[in-house]
Amino acid sequence: MRDTTQPEGTTMRIFSKSRGVTAIVAASILGSVVATAQPVAAAEPVDIVATAQSAGQFTTLIAAAQAAGLVDALKGPGPLTVFAPTDAAFTAALSSLGITASQLLSDPVKLAAILKYHVVSGKVLAADIPAGVSGVPTLNGKKLFVVKNESGVTINKAKVVTADVIASNGVIHIIDGVLLPPSDPTIVDVAQSAGMFTTLLAAAEAAGLVDALKAEGPLTVFAPTDAAFKTLLRRLHLTPAKLLANKAALTKILTYHVVPSKVLSSDLKSRQRVTTLNGATIIVRKSAKGVTVNGTAKVTTADLTASNGVVHVINRVLIPRNAFR
Repeated sequence: MRDTTQPEGTTMRIFSKSRGVTAIVAASILGSVVATAQPVAAAEPVDIVATAQSAGQFTTLIAAAQAAGLVDALKGPGPLTVFAPTDAAFTAALSSLGITASQLLSDPVKLAAILKYHVVSGKVLAADIPAGVSGVPTLNGKKLFVVKNESGVTINKAKVVTADVIASNGVIHIIDGVLLPPSDPTIVDVAQSAGMFTTLLAAAEAAGLVDALKAEGPLTVFAPTDAAFKTLLRRLHLTPAKLLANKAALTKILTYHVVPSKVLSSDLKSRQRVTTLNGATIIVRKSAKGVTVNGTAKVTTADLTASNGVVHVINRVLIPRNAFR
């Protein structure tokens, strides 16, 4: 039936009107979307304490900072770098030490010493940390031993699980362990803290030389890394167990890495012959490229100081001629 409300010969143009309405609605929606999609200004970084509070996993650390009276320092202008143990890290440390959180918080002097050992002056991003091992002074006055390799970054064996949490007055690196400052670190303590001398320490133990390396000294140790020992074992077709079982050879090898005086890198001269505890001499070469020992072992990190001497990290094991005789 024809619609008698329209004049004869005319047709309703429903679609034309509908398209117009649709276009208006679409434009309105699009405008709304565009308005809501405008860039939102990034939140300004806040200070180290506020950053830690907002993270929600540093309750014990913040309580410790309050008990030690360090909150204002951590809110100051800085810049500071904080290696921040999580609550889980504190729980594990308290369990290991056999104390409660209340006992920890009750000694503000000791607490301040521990917390300052987690703080470095200046803003140190992960990219600023050099490869290898380095000693980094803290606000405590004692050094942290930082190791950076293909596995990541460790601080005194505590692993950096999240790096570069930026604050307005510095940066936070989240770690999975609490760092305890050594009271008076010996060469053995330095090696243990660095976390890359497991084989060297095991060899010293097997050869009965640990007490000598803890003694008053002073001593200088050219310390091969675990990677250096791995290379040696592969070259000699030896297992770690076989090497450690040969006490006579171990003693000759290890004493060949020790000088009975404190020799800093600044004291070394090119083509210098240095007598070791083994009785044999090593030859040091120094150039613009760095320091090498016996022409093959490169000093990758120098001057890790201890109470009884100094450690220079090397990338090869030094083998005296009489080692296996």
